[in-house]
This record gives sequence, structure tokens and C-alpha cells, in this order.
Amino acid sequence: MALKGWKELPIGGVILEAGNAAEYRTGGWRAFRPVFGEAACIHCFQCWLFCPDSSILVDAENEKMMGFDLEHCKGCGICASVCPVNAKVRRQVGDKIPRDDPRLCIRMVEEGKAE
Repeated sequence: MALKGWKELPIGGVILEAGNAAEYRTGGWRAFRPVFGEAACIHCFQCWLFCPDSSILVDAENEKMMGFDLEHCKGCGICASVCPVNAKVRRQVGDKIPRDDPRLCIRMVEEGKAE
């Protein structure tokens, strides 16, 4: 698929035909990306439920979260913020946990950096 120039895009990003959102690869401009941390996922699907881009990959047959669709993920971090496992990571009163703390289940790392 050839990239469109700015004059060829619809005004306001209007979707002109139903079902074509999969063609728009939006993951290339994110600043952060989600990765699995050390904490074990409990497969609660909160990340899947709240992801605005449907970028959480799920194995429906085995009821497990499998990973992330990085071609469509915009790196918003909602998946990490709603994760109940992340909420249980121990910290001192008043301390904030960095987004890339390896103790998290879903952590956000800067794009282009090693996991």
C-alpha cells in the first residue's frame, strides 16, 4: 500500500468506507510501546477492554492475553494504567513507579530502546 500525501487524506480523518481501519498503520509514530514485565499476567482482559486501538492480542480459545499489535498501538499506556497486577506493585508511600519498571505486568518503554 502506497503512502498517501497530505492532500489525499480525508479532512478530519473521516473514514470513508466501513472496515478499513486495519489498513491504517498508526504504530510508527508512538513515543512509548507496551512490553511484558516480570509480573505474571492474570489474563483479566482489562487491557483489552480499555485499549482504544484494539491493539491487545488475545487467544480466545485459551482465554489468554498474548501480546500487542504494535502496528496499530499508539503507545497511550492505558493498558498499563488499568492493569490490576500493576496496581499491586509495592512502593513507598508517595513514590511513583516509573512506566518502565520491570516489576510491572505491562510496562511502557521508550520506542527504539531495548526491552
